[in-house]
Amino acid sequence: MAAARAPVHGVRPHSARIALQSKHMAARSEGELERRVPRLYVVTPPVAETAAIARDLAAMVEVVDIAAVLVRLAADAENTLTKRIKALAPVVQKNGAALLLDGHADLVGRSGADGAHLTGIEAFQAALPSLKPGHIAGAGGLHTRHDAMSLAEAGADYVMFGEPDENGRRPPFEAVVDRVAWWAEVFEIPCIGFAGDLDEVAALAAAGADFVAVGDFLFADPAGPVAATLAAGRQLLREPA
Repeated sequence: MAAARAPVHGVRPHSARIALQSKHMAARSEGELERRVPRLYVVTPPVAETAAIARDLAAMVEVVDIAAVLVRLAADAENTLTKRIKALAPVVQKNGAALLLDGHADLVGRSGADGAHLTGIEAFQAALPSLKPGHIAGAGGLHTRHDAMSLAEAGADYVMFGEPDENGRRPPFEAVVDRVAWWAEVFEIPCIGFAGDLDEVAALAAAGADFVAVGDFLFADPAGPVAATLAAGRQLLREPA
């Protein structure tokens, strides 16, 4: 099994994009036979104030190799959202993780974020011109294999499978694992598998996900998000039972 990659320090938008895309594409195109250890992609709860989440994220990026943090912003005025992003960006980026926004592609350039995650084909296509070439454009909300292939062709830096919709519904986990395994076998663009709980992390890693997204269950863990993130990191090294 390949060793986990160490974080790259001093990441800014272009190098963050490379960390999320190019190394994985190179590994596949060179025909690497040994399964790589995926990296974590942390999804925050909706952020309305930054002090507590900043403390958690600062500790999390210190103890675990986190590739990216997707910041979900609670609704507010645009200038307030920009201030929240600017408060969190240096905390996330200090150890080489990329800070991505859930939507809000228009705020990326002015806030210090590294890119945005766009849900659905229309949202991705609308945001792409404002993000490329210097920022990450991630694609989620992909209902079919054709959707995923279309957005990868259009320029997505990664595709995500298995995330909840706006009502909290997710596809059956077996279908998510199957989609991840298919993508990892066929395509060079990285894929992210979304884990709904700790038990799903190892299965997604074994299926070939380049990154495993971990979200609300980390921050709801009674032991705290840092301990939960450490546990998720350990799951990346294990085969599912």
